Amino acid sequence: MIEVKPRSFFDLVGFPTSVASSGHADAMETHGTTVLALRYDGGVLVLADRRATMGNLVMYDQAEKIIAIDDSTVVAISGSFARSVEVCRLLKHSLKYYKRMHLNEMSLEGKLQEISRALASNLAMALQGIGVFLPIVAAKNPKNGQFDVYFFDGAGARFENADYACAGSGSERIRGIFEYLTRTQGPWGLRKLDSVLLDGLRMLDIAADLDSATGGFGKILPAAKVLSSDGVSDVPAEELERARGQVLTAGA
Repeated sequence: MIEVKPRSFFDLVGFPTSVASSGHADAMETHGTTVLALRYDGGVLVLADRRATMGNLVMYDQAEKIIAIDDSTVVAISGSFARSVEVCRLLKHSLKYYKRMHLNEMSLEGKLQEISRALASNLAMALQGIGVFLPIVAAKNPKNGQFDVYFFDGAGARFENADYACAGSGSERIRGIFEYLTRTQGPWGLRKLDSVLLDGLRMLDIAADLDSATGGFGKILPAAKVLSSDGVSDVPAEELERARGQVLTAGA
């Protein structure tokens, strides 16, 4: 018998392509919204509210929706919380498995293909109304040192946007604001981090006002990470607190 070696960690662990549904699983799923990624002069800022919901219930207000896959790739997740966290965990192991097998880092194209593959494998579940999730990705391209932003559809198709991306139910309420700010404030990639952080928080605040599934940040700070030449880091709490105060004071 010919032994076929697994092509990736997903093959090795047998990542499922479908799961039987009773037709009522969606009501029991915990979902997370809203996430967005914004380029700035020096990297990418990734923001997320902290709310996780189940139907009309608020399940948790400290959900972590921004996950660093490695030192140059950050994934922000929306939709089915359990499924998206599982996929991100598998992606982390997949990159480590690839490096150990090939003695080399996986290319950016390879990472994005793995994410597309996970979404395509999840399509059968998504069509049943369960396990639906949509990630956005901020990544550093090692070939040119540029920072790129990507988003995906439910079938795994990949789209690149030079400056921003958003996902989650709250994103529909703020999608047009990105282009408005580009036209009035200039390209995101030419702006300073503190300015981009303020506008990002303003959009999260608007999304929270217009979308019941999106949590505000009056009590709990949103999640905020930066991908830069130094790797992935959290926005310092004091800086985030100061920006939150400016946004909430202006909106009062």
